[in-house]
Amino acid sequence: MQFTSEHRLDDGVLEREFTLGEISGILWTPGSASAPAPLILVGHPGGLRQMYPRLVARARHAAAEGYAAATIELPGSGERPRSAAAEQARADLRRALEAGEPVDDEIVDRLVLPLVEKAVPEWRAALDALLSLPEIGGPVGYSGGVIAIGLRLAVVEPRISAALLFAGSFVPRTMFEEARQITIPLQVLLQWDDEGNDRQLALDLFDAFGSKEKTLHANMGGHTGVPQFEGDDGNRFFARHLK
Repeated sequence: MQFTSEHRLDDGVLEREFTLGEISGILWTPGSASAPAPLILVGHPGGLRQMYPRLVARARHAAAEGYAAATIELPGSGERPRSAAAEQARADLRRALEAGEPVDDEIVDRLVLPLVEKAVPEWRAALDALLSLPEIGGPVGYSGGVIAIGLRLAVVEPRISAALLFAGSFVPRTMFEEARQITIPLQVLLQWDDEGNDRQLALDLFDAFGSKEKTLHANMGGHTGVPQFEGDDGNRFFARHLK
């Protein structure tokens, strides 16, 4: 991991950009931390520059409660190379949604499975590097982003103690068996009127999660209408599991 820039935000949070091989990322640490901080991995569905306003808001909210937060660029996002197969799958998905047609499982598989296969090892490599820093002490939570990536991380990454997932993206049905293997505490956000998501699939996925502690927060509204109070609820969720 190589830090490429750093500056203090107006609330004292230290923001540092880094690279890890070809991957770009951002780390935020609390301004007044006196001991190594627990870490929240901040997931997202797009490029870092595009998502930055939302990412920094979530990170500052977490830092106010004493957490470090970090994120990385997803494969095929931002300045990373595009995949022709993924672009075609995304176009096919958009076409089905605009036509009001059911989204074929084959389209979801083509779009999501390759992303999960590449992104999850990158998140784990980033976690290795982040936990080697003296200011990061664990435990670790995962928050938001592409739910299929969070699902896979919750299965394969034992250092993640709890996950807050956003049911706002499609999940291949082949991953439902993985969902049954999850045992860590989960909190799942579902926007009831999400125009780009299959509500019934999201409910079926929640039912499939194997965790003994799992909570579903369903709110009225579209994809970008998550109520602000969910940020406070998320911090309370992590406070129970990352201390």
